[in-house]
Amino acid sequence: MPTHHEIRRLPYSARQMYDLVADVAAYPKFLPWNSAARIRSRTPIKGANGDSGEVIEADLVISFKVFRERFGSSVKLWPASKRIETEYLDGPFRHMCSTWDFRDVEGGCEVEFFVDFEFRNVILQGIIGVVFNNTMQRVVEAFERRAVELHGPKI
Repeated sequence: MPTHHEIRRLPYSARQMYDLVADVAAYPKFLPWNSAARIRSRTPIKGANGDSGEVIEADLVISFKVFRERFGSSVKLWPASKRIETEYLDGPFRHMCSTWDFRDVEGGCEVEFFVDFEFRNVILQGIIGVVFNNTMQRVVEAFERRAVELHGPKI
């Protein structure tokens, strides 16, 4: 299964970047290949350490060339620790999970992103496999561009 992991330093606060990534409903406005998003439900949760959080169940529609696929995911939002965990619910994947971690550092924040997935469709998996790292970098860059749109070029 392809995986992608990267850490980026950005001139925004960890809270600003966390809030941007947590806004799943806004993804079609700026993420490449994301043509629609629908929030199914929002449920408050408690973590093992007592942290309060929220689980969002959402459907995203991914459009890439002739492929158009809807998939459902469960997104756990942990605002106190600035962590977002996503797990696959249904759709074209055999497996999918991702995490985002945000840490304040001098001059901004550090954003750590990890994704691991595999499509059920071997043709789609083959197409994505060829350009996987480039595709994931474009996704992360889309979040960076969105931060500039929302917050300007610096804190």
